[in-house]
Amino acid sequence: MTDRNIQVTAIDGRPVEDQAVEIVERKGIGHPDSICDGVAEHVARALGNSYLDRFGKILHFNTDETQLVAGEADPMFGGGEMQSPIYLLIVGRATKSYEGTRIPTETIALDAAREYLETNIPRLTFGRDIVVDARFGQGSGDLTGVFRGGDDVPVANDTSYGVGHAPLSETEEIVLEIEQSLNGEYAASNPEVGPDVKVMGKREGDHIHLTLAVAIVDEYTPDIEAYDDAINQIRSHAVDLARERTDRNVTVDVNTADDYDANSVYLTVTGTSAEQGDDGSVGRGNRANGLITPNRSMSMEATSGKNPVNHVGKIYNLLSTEIARRVATEVDGVREVRIRLLSQINTPIDDPLIADADVATEDGITLERIEDEVTAAIDDELADVTSITNRVLDHELRTF
Repeated sequence: MTDRNIQVTAIDGRPVEDQAVEIVERKGIGHPDSICDGVAEHVARALGNSYLDRFGKILHFNTDETQLVAGEADPMFGGGEMQSPIYLLIVGRATKSYEGTRIPTETIALDAAREYLETNIPRLTFGRDIVVDARFGQGSGDLTGVFRGGDDVPVANDTSYGVGHAPLSETEEIVLEIEQSLNGEYAASNPEVGPDVKVMGKREGDHIHLTLAVAIVDEYTPDIEAYDDAINQIRSHAVDLARERTDRNVTVDVNTADDYDANSVYLTVTGTSAEQGDDGSVGRGNRANGLITPNRSMSMEATSGKNPVNHVGKIYNLLSTEIARRVATEVDGVREVRIRLLSQINTPIDDPLIADADVATEDGITLERIEDEVTAAIDDELADVTSITNRVLDHELRTF
């Protein structure tokens, strides 16, 4: 039996699928908050890999305070223009010199930001439509001392917690898949769809109601009739995807703030609301599983941008999600599981203060019957916690 403090208990309350009302949200990659998450995480990976290349280990850094200030734009059918650029400030702490060698942290950050934006928000011209700055301070002495990035099992940088759950509910799966589809193959063949796609799902009983906010690119939309056609096609696509996932009733609304009579519609130059009026911050959007789920327990820690060595605000959110998925997949009889991991500063991250599993079982399955399997899965994942670092650097794990 493990020496780790692992507790397995029956879930308190009804599983999400049995609750009368469920709310789920996803902010797509072009949403201002997601832009901040994406840039912060891409910069974090670049810094981590640069430290590894130069010194064989990751040094102390965090980029999780990145902020976006919206620009100004003048969209119009057939193509408008930016009037004032978006401003993105990459803020954090970084090790700027080590063993007598200086490290160009800000240059690394700016190169990574350019790469991310050109790949994911291609209509934003770097340096013209969006201006990016980087400001890194040195880490505080006590936290850099706790970091000890070369240890076999690092110690926690903070007393904090992470939360994960599995499996996803039907509504959660639908919300996630619709955004990913619209920002994937659908956008590839329908360039009028910008990357700023937000999906809000409400399930009330057996009725799922989806509200989509989709930024339409003006260059590919010649008039209001083309705009209306794009909205109707998006609605049909979302309905079809949802009905593949559920037998429940489905309703989809798209861009409900539009007022055709006033010629006021969600038309953009760049495909993101960041071009005008919508600011962004790391950690204000999706949790580590890619969703915002008020029916579930969540950690308010931002996952993106934190170092992947000992920052439990990142590691425990990712690890708890991975543990929950493993338990739900591998342990027969689990209907729903929530994992909570609580760290204590300066203690090894493989030995949390508590690892708590709340489990709802299938009919006819007792918790006592599966408790040992759940405990063993948690213990095994905690023993391999350091693998999270490489999986983050190798882009295997999503952070938003």
